[in-house]
Amino acid sequence: MPALSFQHRFELASAASRPPLLLLHGTGGDETDLIPLGRTVSTGAALLSPRGPVLEAGMPRFFRRLAEGVFDEDDVRKRAGDLADFIAEARSAYRLEAPIALGFSNGANIAAALLLLRPDALSGAVLLRPMVPLQAPPAVDLSGKPVLMLSGTADPIVPPDDPARLAAFLRRAGADVRHEFCPAGHGLSQAEIPLIRDWLGER
Repeated sequence: MPALSFQHRFELASAASRPPLLLLHGTGGDETDLIPLGRTVSTGAALLSPRGPVLEAGMPRFFRRLAEGVFDEDDVRKRAGDLADFIAEARSAYRLEAPIALGFSNGANIAAALLLLRPDALSGAVLLRPMVPLQAPPAVDLSGKPVLMLSGTADPIVPPDDPARLAAFLRRAGADVRHEFCPAGHGLSQAEIPLIRDWLGER
């Protein structure tokens, strides 16, 4: 495996027709966390799974936060740029198309930041339990870029109006956003997996 700027795991595609997935874990996860989910929702797709480079009490994350739900937006911008550069490295090293991000919690938030700051890095995104990563996002053109957002109706971490604001930001930028609230908390429920699989199957 080539030495790239992020510690990561990569699995080759066995189905050339499926777009690659960029797997972005939540706080405390690592590059192995979402591999089983990626295999399940897009069988045969290439999987690129980096480890978040920021540590919070020893737990990997993709950017710093100042408190629960309060993000260090300067760090969000820096880390989104670093991640976009890693994606470019990995695309060259592994001969990949632009991936679809599949991010959970903190991983969903950095994926949303990529869409708002470095949209060319991704061909689309699945955002699981996302929040708004930037309170005043820049103007960006996401025309036709597909985004699936899944929020939990009983999520104790994400305020219910926050993902709705993110969906509005993305739609105003031209993204094709499907946003659903599922009867779940912050964790992903089994009932959501077929929904993700079907959505990815349409890409």
